[in-house]
Amino acid sequence: MTVNGFRDLRVWQAGMEMVENIYLLTQQFPIEEVYGLSSQMRRAAVSVPSNIAEGHSREHLKEYLQHISIAQASLAELQTQVEIAGRLRYLKDTKVSQTIKQIESLSKQLYALRNALQKKA
Repeated sequence: MTVNGFRDLRVWQAGMEMVENIYLLTQQFPIEEVYGLSSQMRRAAVSVPSNIAEGHSREHLKEYLQHISIAQASLAELQTQVEIAGRLRYLKDTKVSQTIKQIESLSKQLYALRNALQKKA
């Protein structure tokens, strides 16, 4: 498979699916969380495919790796926030575990991309 741009990357596509999932999940949060946890989760989720895209578009490999690192950090932030939402009972346990699995899968994909890029260096 030829990669013509960041949209061709499976990890970017998975990141976009995660963003959709997080937006749907946070729609059911209490109204007082609009500018709190809901907003934080959405920003962390959006950061993942955004940084993949930006890194892929950079000229230098070192910059690409830096953006992958930021995406990984955003995923860790999002995982923490999903667990907080579960503890606060904003999300059912099944939704928490499904979302954590999605985050962990995406994290593995990011690590694989990072390792492949580092081999090129």
